[in-house]
Amino acid sequence: MTDSAPYAVYYVLGIVLVLSSLIGMRMPMGKAAKMALAWVAIFAVGFVVFAFRGEFSGAAQRLRAQATGAPVVEGGEIRIPMADDGHFWVDAAVNGSDVRFLVDSGASITTVSIATAKAANVPTEGRTTIINTANGTARVIQAEANRLELSGIIRTDFPIDVNPNDSSNLLGMNFLSSLSGWRVEAGYLVLRP
Repeated sequence: MTDSAPYAVYYVLGIVLVLSSLIGMRMPMGKAAKMALAWVAIFAVGFVVFAFRGEFSGAAQRLRAQATGAPVVEGGEIRIPMADDGHFWVDAAVNGSDVRFLVDSGASITTVSIATAKAANVPTEGRTTIINTANGTARVIQAEANRLELSGIIRTDFPIDVNPNDSSNLLGMNFLSSLSGWRVEAGYLVLRP
């Protein structure tokens, strides 16, 4: 007996069940043929849904990501959908405090606003430096977050700049370069921890 023999038995039983119910109703041959085809279609759809259940699960996760902006964890990668404004936004935690970051590959160092720094207990006094931004030069405070966490990726003693003159929170290259890889692909930012 081969491995496919039990499946053949189920198929034969299914066919016999459908045919016997159609014969038992004593309906015209044309109508019976239409009903038989309808049953075949129902079983085919059920088979396809069962066979591709893993792919449907991934598709549901991607649809949720598009609707809510939530990241998709897939195959050890984190896929962040592009927002309507054309940017990638991520929710992370700095020292346990929730922070929404704009992913900025043009920023060398992850930068937070003074309000975010205070809420996350990041030092707001210390050594200052001048940085070049898209809006010109800015004076920032060099600090360190005890812990930065994004979708299960954790960095400790993480260098961070505090910008007292800007309300933006930017996830910079010092985070992206700490990953084993990252790329932009088909409307997603893909992070490989």
